[in-house]
Amino acid sequence: MPDAIRHINLSHVVLPIDNPVSDAKVLTGKQKPLSEMVMLFVEVLTEDGFRGMGFSYSKRAGGPAQFRHLKEIAEVAIGQDPSDIAKIYDTLLWAGASVGRSGVATQAIAALDVALWDLKARRAGLPLAKLLGAHRDSCRVYNTSGGFLQASVDEIKDKSTASLEAGIGAIKIKVGQPDWRLDLKRVAAIREHLGDVPLMVDANQQWDRARAKRMCRELEQFDLVWIEEPLDAWDAVGHAQLSTTFDTPIATGEMLTSVSEHMALVNAGYQGIVQPDAPRIGGITPFLRFATLANHAGLALAPHFAMEIHLHLAAAYPTEPWVEHFEWLSPLFEEQPEIRDGRMWVPDRPGLGFSLTPKMRQLTRESASVGRP
Repeated sequence: MPDAIRHINLSHVVLPIDNPVSDAKVLTGKQKPLSEMVMLFVEVLTEDGFRGMGFSYSKRAGGPAQFRHLKEIAEVAIGQDPSDIAKIYDTLLWAGASVGRSGVATQAIAALDVALWDLKARRAGLPLAKLLGAHRDSCRVYNTSGGFLQASVDEIKDKSTASLEAGIGAIKIKVGQPDWRLDLKRVAAIREHLGDVPLMVDANQQWDRARAKRMCRELEQFDLVWIEEPLDAWDAVGHAQLSTTFDTPIATGEMLTSVSEHMALVNAGYQGIVQPDAPRIGGITPFLRFATLANHAGLALAPHFAMEIHLHLAAAYPTEPWVEHFEWLSPLFEEQPEIRDGRMWVPDRPGLGFSLTPKMRQLTRESASVGRP
């Protein structure tokens, strides 16, 4: 008899950020500073006693909606064979079809999808990267959390130095301020401080096409690894045009919430770096679908956030990727990724290789249980 999903536990977790951060969306008045992460954790138990853990997240809004949507539809997964992840995914999509196949709907499903992949790898006794078929045991890693716009140049210099001393190999800073001259001054100062250390910048969608062209031209002098989200995330044509105009690569994709939204970039002729986010695109299942298509199109990969998941997915990508380091979620996991020599190393523990802390339980605002414990 095949195994079957017996129990699913959902946890709505609110994790404060000790020092709230601001990117360009805050300075242009579109959003408030980010002061907390809202997480949806899913824990799965099967009849044969196998377990898996997954998560998705939201920033500023949407966390309670993710929790409630999955709470409403999760029952359709009970009794299904946990190995049939794609089938379960489709079942969940149809259960909530009236609210669509992107956005909150698939971000809610993502947490369960990740848990099932974690379970499958744990049952095989393999790290997820090995289950998928790893191309490498480590990935290049860069830090973003120290480069937000509320920080002074001196603060960013100090945080960058600390990151490099901790073994991280590259630094990303935020740009996109209302006064573009300040952006150039900050980038110049950090480039001088870092020397030839790889440096990226992120405009968080705050330029129109004309300003983006001017800024990309000005930024060419700094030998950047990439310029991230210079345009609105859904401007596939604009990003494609920039990617074929400038020597500095263009990166985008983190805000997109379905495979079809990502494929709009490919279909527009985009030749930059893609940044799918497994919790946002809908889970590991759709992430892998897009990754296959992205590789076929010859695109480089740099998944956004969620390093605990993306380390494995990046390790399984055919060409050399980047993984983004954020320490924000560290209080929620007992284990921390190994970082040295500018790279993040795939753990040898089964599954994702991470387990939840008592702190995660303390920060749980609401939980729900489906099936038999």
